[in-house]
Amino acid sequence: METNEDALRPTAQQARAALAETEQVRASVTTLSATPWPRWFAITLTLYIAAIPPVYGGTLASPRWLLPNLAWGVIMVLMTAAYMVLFTVAGMNWRKKTGVALRFDVLPRRATVPLGIGLPALLVGSALAFRASREPLWLLAASAIGAAVSIAFHLAFVRMHRKTS
Repeated sequence: METNEDALRPTAQQARAALAETEQVRASVTTLSATPWPRWFAITLTLYIAAIPPVYGGTLASPRWLLPNLAWGVIMVLMTAAYMVLFTVAGMNWRKKTGVALRFDVLPRRATVPLGIGLPALLVGSALAFRASREPLWLLAASAIGAAVSIAFHLAFVRMHRKTS
């Protein structure tokens, strides 16, 4: 093994300063990656969440409801594809703007776990309740609640980012 005796070694104080600086960079990267989505994507996400219950309810309706079931299925596929494209665009724009990839692991679990369980249960459950009862009020209520939850989470993450900045 070869050693380079001519290289200057940092002093203990310089090493501590470098470590502190590294820690600041890590904290700043974590803050940036926890920043909420761009406003346009938050609006798109809210509209997507609000549209899922009626569209999914239409696909589950036993006889035709407003549109043929196949049309509801095509709408759901197109809507999901458009959402995925916009999600990719938002991620690429965020990376270009900040140099940091969008990450979900920095968000608080006490908020993301209930959202990850509750929102799908609400959206799918309302479609199943609609199929059983034939009452579209279930779909409208789920749309309104889903949109409210989306806006509330966006605002909570905005507030969280402002606290850490």
